[in-house]
Amino acid sequence: YIVSACQRVASTSLNGYLEKLLLTKYDELFPANADFTGILSDVGEVIGGATPSKKRPEYYCSNGIGWITPRDLSNTTDKFIAHGADDITDVGYASCSAKILPKGSVLFSSRAPIGYVAIAADRVATNQGFKSVVPREEVGTAFIYCFLIRNKQRIADRGAGTTFPEISGRMMKSVGLAIPEQASCAEFSSFAKPIFEQQEALEEENRKLAALRDALLPKLMSGEIDVSKVDLTQLNSHLA
Repeated sequence: YIVSACQRVASTSLNGYLEKLLLTKYDELFPANADFTGILSDVGEVIGGATPSKKRPEYYCSNGIGWITPRDLSNTTDKFIAHGADDITDVGYASCSAKILPKGSVLFSSRAPIGYVAIAADRVATNQGFKSVVPREEVGTAFIYCFLIRNKQRIADRGAGTTFPEISGRMMKSVGLAIPEQASCAEFSSFAKPIFEQQEALEEENRKLAALRDALLPKLMSGEIDVSKVDLTQLNSHLA
């Protein structure tokens, strides 16, 4: 259990280092002070989401189309996501205006709150709390992801609404940016690819370790697993 916890800390730390490495390279290739020459819809398709009726249980399931809400992102620190708390069925998907987003789409929460950013690890749909971006092929996921991370506060400042701030599809599409050169996007995508692969693998490892922790902890607390004879000297040596 202790080794599992230490491994999770190490994985999280490595993932954080990789994220800094990614953003540093982005800042180098795409300076923040560059003049705006276009808008977000020039580099990707902005797509909203929808919610099937909660009164129809047949619209929801545990193993269907991944359906993401802002709450799902609030409950995880993972960058890559394929499923939230609920999946939706094909019938549920057909009942509303939600759209399937391809793997590599960048999810951006547009309300409650504005500014969660994640990458679709598989085909997913979202509720109406997102204005997600499907990157143009020549631009790539890495650029869109880092652009939204670096500009989420600027986007949030555009929010409007009487109950809570929200970014409309029109607002999201019109976010200004410097249109990146195709060669720079290709270079950045090549740089980001192994980082994304390692980050996704680390997140999967952390999920497995968390499941192991959740399975072991009740048994340890109840005494079902006896650790009284564990040689702590050996354990400390292993961790060192």
